[in-house]
Amino acid sequence: MTTAAQQGVEERTAGLVTVGALLAALILANSPLREFYQLLHHTPVSVQVGALGIDKPLILWINDGLMVFFFLLMGVELKREMLGGLLGSIQQVALPGIAAVGGMLLPALIYLLVNGTEGIAAHGWAVPTATDIVLALAVLSLFGKRVPPALRVFLMALAVFDDLGAIVIIALFYTERLAGEALLIAGIALAGLTVLNRFRVTRAMPYVLLGLVLWVAVLKSGVHATLAGVVIALAIPAKTRDGHQEGSPLNRTYHDLRRWVTFGVVPVFAFFNAGIAVGAGGEGFGNVFLGVAFGLLLGKQLGVFSFAWLAIRLRLAPLPAGVRWRHLYGVAVLAGIGFTMSLFIAGLAFDTPAALTAARQGVLLASAVAALVGAAVLAATLPRQSAPPAEDSTIDPGRLS
Repeated sequence: MTTAAQQGVEERTAGLVTVGALLAALILANSPLREFYQLLHHTPVSVQVGALGIDKPLILWINDGLMVFFFLLMGVELKREMLGGLLGSIQQVALPGIAAVGGMLLPALIYLLVNGTEGIAAHGWAVPTATDIVLALAVLSLFGKRVPPALRVFLMALAVFDDLGAIVIIALFYTERLAGEALLIAGIALAGLTVLNRFRVTRAMPYVLLGLVLWVAVLKSGVHATLAGVVIALAIPAKTRDGHQEGSPLNRTYHDLRRWVTFGVVPVFAFFNAGIAVGAGGEGFGNVFLGVAFGLLLGKQLGVFSFAWLAIRLRLAPLPAGVRWRHLYGVAVLAGIGFTMSLFIAGLAFDTPAALTAARQGVLLASAVAALVGAAVLAATLPRQSAPPAEDSTIDPGRLS
C-alpha cells in the first residue's frame, strides 16, 4: 500500500471514529442514560500542588486541557506549511487564503443578519466561520484517486487558514477578564521557550515543562488556555542542531501527535460536546439555530467559492491544475462541515444553556447536510477515472491536517 493510500485510509477512519463518537453522544443524550451522560460531564476533577489548585468539571478539562493538543497540532502544521509546505510561496497562499477570508466573512455576516448585533444571540457570530478539516478531508477521501491532487491541496490549505482565523478570533473576541500576574508568568514561560528555540534545544522535556507552566498561566490569566498550544508549537525548532529539517523536533512532534489527536482528542471532544437533546432545549433561541445553520450551509459555500472566483478572475491566483469550477464548488460545500471548531467556539460564545443548545443543533444539522450535499456534488462532477498526479505539487503525502 502506498503512502498516499495509507493517508486516505487514515483520513476516512479518523472521520468515522469522530462520527461514531458523535452518534454515541447523541444516543446517550436522547436515551434513559441521559442523566449518566450529564453526570459524566460534571464529574469534578481537581489537581492541587501546594497553594496552586485547578478544580474543574471533566467537560472543562477536556475543552480547556485536552484540546490544547489539538491546537498544538494545528500550530505545528501551520509552521510546517509556512516553512516550505502548502503555504511556502505566494502562489500557494493566494487562492486558499483569499477563499478562506470569504469563507469566514460571509457566514458571520449571514449570522448577524439573522440575529442582529445586540443581545446574547449576537455573541455566536463566529460559530459558523469554522471548518472541520478531519471530517471534510474524510468525505473528500471517499473518492480516492478520482480527486485531483491540487483539489486536496486546496482544501488542506483552506483549512490551515481557517484554523489560523479561528485562533485569532478566539484570542481577540472570546477572552475573559485578564489577570496581570498570570500574564506575567505566561510571558516568562514564553521567553523561556524562545530561548530554547534560539539555542536549538532539541530535547522534549524542557519544552514540556515550560509548556505546562505556560498552559496553567494562560488558564489563570483569562485568555483561553488552548491558545497556549499554538504558542508552544511556534517555539518548537524546525531544524536539528546540525541544520536539517528531517528528524527535527517540529517534524517529530507532528508525526507523534497527528494520529493521537485525530483518533483520540477529536473523538473525545466530539463525545463530550455533541450530546444534545434533539428537538429540545433551545427554546427562545431559534434565530441562533437558523443563523448557525444558514451560516455554515450557505455562507461557507458562497464565501469560499465567490472569493476564489474573484481571485482567479482578477488574476490574483490561478485555478489549480486539473481542477474544474464544479470541483471547487463541491469543496466549498464541504467547507460547511463545521463540527469540532464550531462546537468549540459555541462553548466559548454562550453561557446560556438554551442558546448553546440551539447553536449546537445548528452545527450538527448543517454539518451533516454539507457533508451529504458536498459528497453528492463531487460524486456527480469528479472524473470517473483516476486523476493524474500534479506536476508541481509540494504536498507531503504523509500529512493529515
